[in-house]
Amino acid sequence: MPTVTKYNMSGAKVGEIQLNDAVFGVEVNAAVMHQAVVRQLSNERLGTHATKTRGEVRGGGKKPWRQKGTGRARAGSSRSPIWVGGGITFGPQPRSYYKAMPRKARRLAVKSALSDKVNNSELFVIDELKLAAPKTKEVLNILNNFQVGDAKVLFITDGDVNVELSARNIQGVKALPYTNINIFDLLHHDKLFIAEGAIAKIEEVLG
Repeated sequence: MPTVTKYNMSGAKVGEIQLNDAVFGVEVNAAVMHQAVVRQLSNERLGTHATKTRGEVRGGGKKPWRQKGTGRARAGSSRSPIWVGGGITFGPQPRSYYKAMPRKARRLAVKSALSDKVNNSELFVIDELKLAAPKTKEVLNILNNFQVGDAKVLFITDGDVNVELSARNIQGVKALPYTNINIFDLLHHDKLFIAEGAIAKIEEVLG
């Protein structure tokens, strides 16, 4: 079982914690992680893009000029796709970008990302990640205590809303409850801070 150091919010070591091998010690599967990221980003697309065909553009009912005798090309409508202001040929239409992925594969992707953080010493367990009130300064103090520098930081809480509210105004920092843990945020951020209370709940779901 992987063993990592447990810290408090001041950055001081307060002990060690053993992590579940089935969640934090799996073999990292880069292919599954890539597939999961593509799926997540694809499913977030609304697919509401739309262009108008020549039949949908307003106007163009009158033939611009007579068929013969003008010396110009034949034209039946000023909304033809070859005209400025005309319709669009083969333009984007509303569609779904939904991609399916087996639940086991999605969970394996998250476990691979968590294991990769452990392998690279980018995972920090905080004994109690809670704030009495929403205060951006409190989260900045935590970041300074751990000397993260310019690294992107993700906080996984055990449900404390104040941490999430305090972190959302800091560039490169994000806080999520353990129920919203996802592959994109895990890979997008350099450092991962997890509340000790969230560890058991994550292991219960993914283990």
